[in-house]
Amino acid sequence: MDKIFSFTGAKKIVFGRGAFQKLPEHIGEFSASRPLIIMDKQLAATGLKEQVADLLKKSNVEGRFFDKVDPEPKLALADEGAKQALKAKCDLVVGIGGGSAMDVAKAIAVVVGNKGKAVDYLGLNKVPGPGLPKIMIPTTAGTGSEVTFTSVFVRPELKKKEGMNSPFLYPDLALLDPFLTVSLPPGPTASTGIDALCHAIESYTSINASPLSELISLEAIALISENLRTAVHDGTNIAAREKMLLGSLYAGLGLANAGVTAVHSLSYPLGGKFGIPHGLANTVLLPHVMNYNLPAAQEKFADIAAAMGEVVENIPLREAAGLAVEAVSVLIADCGVQTSLEDLGIKEEDFEELAKIALTVARPLANNPRPVTLEDAVAIYEDAF
Repeated sequence: MDKIFSFTGAKKIVFGRGAFQKLPEHIGEFSASRPLIIMDKQLAATGLKEQVADLLKKSNVEGRFFDKVDPEPKLALADEGAKQALKAKCDLVVGIGGGSAMDVAKAIAVVVGNKGKAVDYLGLNKVPGPGLPKIMIPTTAGTGSEVTFTSVFVRPELKKKEGMNSPFLYPDLALLDPFLTVSLPPGPTASTGIDALCHAIESYTSINASPLSELISLEAIALISENLRTAVHDGTNIAAREKMLLGSLYAGLGLANAGVTAVHSLSYPLGGKFGIPHGLANTVLLPHVMNYNLPAAQEKFADIAAAMGEVVENIPLREAAGLAVEAVSVLIADCGVQTSLEDLGIKEEDFEELAKIALTVARPLANNPRPVTLEDAVAIYEDAF
C-alpha cells in the first residue's frame, strides 16, 4: 500500500428492529429536552409525525416539528429551519426520512451553531465549528446520509445542486430501524435501493478508495443485489428490509470515505435543472457510467460482478468486468425503474448544457477512475437516452 488512509463516519451507530423506540433515551444522552424534528411533507402525512410526538411526550420531551422538506430541497429551507430552531431555543436536531430530510437537518444544525446563512457554508470545509447535536433516522434504504458529512441542495438559479461538505456535518448518532422502511412503496424502494447500490459501486471504484472502504462497499453491493428485488416486490419482508438498510448504511460509509464518482456529477444537473429525484437520476445513469469506466477498472468491475452473484472464474477479465454492467442493468429492470433519459422527458438538445454543468461538479469527477471530458459527458447522456 502506497498511501495513508483514514476512516470516519457518524460518531455512533445504533442498528436494529425496534431501535426507533429508544429515541427519547438517545435524546437524553445529549442532555437535550427541546429537539427540532425535521421531516418531509409526505412522511409527516403518514402518521409518523404523531407517532414521534407521542413517543417524545411519554418521556416528557418537548419536540418541535419542521415538516416542510421537499424531495429536492432548496437552500432556503435550512435557513428557515434554523430560524425556527433559534426561536424555540432547540438544543438538538433530529432528521427523520430520506436523504433530503436528513440533509436539511444536518444543515440546520450547523447554521444554528455558527449563525450566518446556509449559503456561507456551501463547498468543502466552509463550516467553522460544530452546531447542535444531530440524530439521523433514515426511513429509506438509499442515501446513507445518516453517516455522511454532506448536505446537498438544489440551486435553481444555477440550474444545479451544491453541497455543504464538512466533518462538522457528521451526525452524532445514526439510528437505524428497518421497521421504519416497511411502508415505503415499491417505486421509491427501487430507486432509493439502486441509489444505495450506486454509492457502493462508485465508492468501490473511486481512486480514493482504501482497503477498509473497499471491504465495506463490496459487502454493500452484495447485500443490496441479494435483497432489493424482494424488498421491492414483497415490502413486508422484514429480513430483506433489514439487509437493505444495512447495505445502505455500508454504502453510506463507503461514500463518506472514498467519495462518489461521475454518476453523481452527471446526475446533479438532472435534479437541479429538471427536478428529477436524485435516486432516479442515478439509476438511469449508473449502467452507462459503469460502461464508460470499465476499461479503467476491469479488476474492480470483476469483483463487483462476483459480489452480485455472477460467475467470473475461468473467463477473460474484460468479460468478467462486463458482467457487472449486465447485472446492474438486469437488477434495475427487475425492479421496474425507468431506464432512459427519454422516459424522464429529457431532450437531446439539453445534453451539452447538462454536460457543461456536470463538469462543474468537480469533486466526484476527481474521484472517477477515468477522466471525463465535455465530449465524454455528452456521449454518456446520449447512451442513457
